[in-house]
Amino acid sequence: MDIMCKDLAMHRIVVLALENVYPFELGIPARVFGAARGPAGEQLYEVVTCSLDGGPVTTAADFAVVVEHGIEALETADTLVVLPFAWEPADENAPDLPPDLPADLPADVFATLRPGTRVVSICTAAVLLAAVGLLDGRSATTHWEEAEHCQRLFPRVDWDADVLFVDDGDVLTSAGVAAGIDLCLHIIRRDHGSAAANRAARHCVVPPWRDGGQAQYIERPVPSPSTAATAATQAWALQRLERPLPLAELAGHARMSVRTLSRRFRQEVGMTPGDWLIQQRVELARHLLEASDLPIDQIARRTGLGTSASLRRHLHAAIGISPLAYRRTFRATGAVDQTPKH
Repeated sequence: MDIMCKDLAMHRIVVLALENVYPFELGIPARVFGAARGPAGEQLYEVVTCSLDGGPVTTAADFAVVVEHGIEALETADTLVVLPFAWEPADENAPDLPPDLPADLPADVFATLRPGTRVVSICTAAVLLAAVGLLDGRSATTHWEEAEHCQRLFPRVDWDADVLFVDDGDVLTSAGVAAGIDLCLHIIRRDHGSAAANRAARHCVVPPWRDGGQAQYIERPVPSPSTAATAATQAWALQRLERPLPLAELAGHARMSVRTLSRRFRQEVGMTPGDWLIQQRVELARHLLEASDLPIDQIARRTGLGTSASLRRHLHAAIGISPLAYRRTFRATGAVDQTPKH
C-alpha cells in the first residue's frame, strides 16, 4: 500500500552503509531525496546515514567515510535504503554459494524495523535482502551482470534483469548503479506525485524518467561456438544479415535437414535459427545506431529487418526502447562509421 503524501511530512530515510560500500551509490539517497521539495519549497524527506557501529566505513574506493549514526537508527526509519558493498565468495571454488553476510551484521537486523517500514535496495544490495529472506516470493531486480547468479542462489525470488527497478509495495529493488537514481525518483513520484519528482530530477540534472529498462545496457556478444556443428553456418549467416535467410538456405549451407538444423541450434545456441537471426540483426542495429550516422531506414535494410517500422518493433521487443531513443542515449557526438564489414 502506498504511503500517502500527508503521512510523509519529513519522512525519515535511513541509509545503511556496510563495509566496502560503493561511494557513488552511497551518495544517491541523500542527493535525490534531499532535492525533493514541496510546492512551497518545503523539504519532504530527512535522510540519515548509519553504519553498524556508528563509526567510519571503508568504501570500495581508496577512502573511508565518517558516519555519525549507528544501527539503532534503523528503529526510526520510515524507509530503509540498503546500499551495495563489495564482497567476495567465501569459497572461490564454490561461486554458487550465497555470499557471507557481514560478520558484525545481526541476523535479525531487519526485525528492528517498525511495522510498515519500506525497504529499498540499490544495485547488488538486493543480494543482502534475498539472503535474509525478505525477497522470497517477490519480484526483484539487481545489476544485470549478477541476475543469473542471483537466480541460482535464490530461486524463490522472481528476478527480472530487464527493468531499471521493481516496486513490490513495501519492498523495492533497483538495477545497477545509476538505476538507484531512477528508483529514488520513482519513490518521490509515488509519495508526492510527478511534479515533486520532476522538480527533484531537474535539480539533480537527471531525466525524471528513462525509457526502457536495463536490457538496453546488457551486452549480448555473439556466441563463440568453435566446436559447435552449426558454427560455420552461424559465421556464414553473420556475413549476410542484410539478405533474407530462409531456414532451408541455412540448412543447405550446414548440409543438414531443416529438422536437424533446428534441433542443433536449440542444443548449441538455446533458440531457433529464426530467433537467433533476429537477435543478431538487432545486435547489429544497436551497433549501427551507436557508431554510425546512417538513417534508421538504411539501418533497417542493412540489418535485414526491412523497414524502420520493423526495426522499431524488434528493438522495442528486445530492449524496450525505440531506435531514436537508443541512439540519443548511446551515440557519441561526431560518431564515425565503424560498421563491421559483413
